[in-house]
Formats: sequence, C-alpha cells, structure tokens
Amino acid sequence: MRRTLLALALVLPLAVLARDNDIDKINGTVRVENGQQAGDVSTVNGSVRIGDNATVHKASTVNGSVELGEKSQASEISTVNGSATLGAGSRITGEVGTTNGTIRLGKGAEVAGKVANVNGTINLDAAHVAKGIETVSGSIYVGANSRVEGGILVDKPGGWFNNNSRPPHVVIGPHAVVQGTLEFRREVVLQVSDSAQIGPVKGATPVKFRGDAPSLD
Repeated sequence: MRRTLLALALVLPLAVLARDNDIDKINGTVRVENGQQAGDVSTVNGSVRIGDNATVHKASTVNGSVELGEKSQASEISTVNGSATLGAGSRITGEVGTTNGTIRLGKGAEVAGKVANVNGTINLDAAHVAKGIETVSGSIYVGANSRVEGGILVDKPGGWFNNNSRPPHVVIGPHAVVQGTLEFRREVVLQVSDSAQIGPVKGATPVKFRGDAPSLD
C-alpha cells in the first residue's frame, strides 16, 4: 500500500502538468524551447517563438508574429496583425491563418488544412498544403516543387478593402502542382511556369514563363 501511495504521489503531479501546460501572456513574447512540448500557446501584443523539434497544440497571437521552428508540430497557427512562419520540415495538422500578415512555409513544411489570410504575401518553398490557399488582397507564390490540393481562391474585397486597387500577384513556380480550381473573384496577375501543373482557372488568364521565376515587368 505504501509503495502504491508513493507511486501515485509521483505520477499525479505529472498528470496535472500534462493537463495544465498552456502558456498565456499579455504584452510580451512567449517561447517554447527546442524539443519541448506545450498546449495552447498565446499572447497579446507579443510574438510566439516555437523552437526546433518542439510540439504545441495551438499557437496564436494578436499584434505579433508566430514562428515555428524546424521539424516542429502544431495543430493550428493563427495571428492578427502579424506574420506566420513555418520552419523547414514542420507540420501543421489543421489550418494556418493570418488577418494582416505574411505566411511563409519553409522547405518541406506541411499543412494538412487550409492556408489563408486577408492581406500579406503567402509564400511556399517546396511545401505542401492539403486544403487550399485563400486570400483577398495578398500575393501568392507557390514556389518550385510545392504542392497544393484544394485549389486557390482570391476573393473579392469587401468594405474598406475595396480601397486596395492593386491586383494581387499569383505565381506558380517550376514543377509545382496545384490540384483543384484556381478561382479569382478580382483582377490578378497570374504567372505559371511551363513545367507546373494546375487545375481549371476561373477569372484570370494564365501567362506562362520559363526559368526559375517570371519577369516582374
């Protein structure tokens, strides 16, 4: 009996820690170190920094950026007024979203859900997105050897976003694959590598290019 009670005394603190490992902060940066684990990680007026080979549940912030290290994992990443960066080989089992901010997916990064923002560039570097890319006023660069299932949607601006008249720039790079419809509900510049594979296009005329990148003229 005494051995059983001692074992329970040692195990219970660990069980409590496993249920209470969320990190929440206001006015400051939150960090999860290399190789560590955490639950929901969030802050307001600060950034979230997740180290390499780390695992968290959700990472989110308002007025700050989220950075996920190499080969790290999360179920979801979201920011308001800030960027989201996924390191090489990282994995998101859900969605990645920002309101006003750039989204960058490093080499070999995988997102099992959707990648979406309202404003800001979305950039894939040989990365994989399983459920589509969406934006309103942001440009999209599906870099060389990237793969997107679920298509691409550039939606029509509404409300005060109507003031942004500059057309988004959408580039599908060499040997990239976009499965599903590429739908554009506003004017865009669409440039597609002659070695890329894409699905049906609605609302825009693709312009083919050769080489590593299109001309910006």
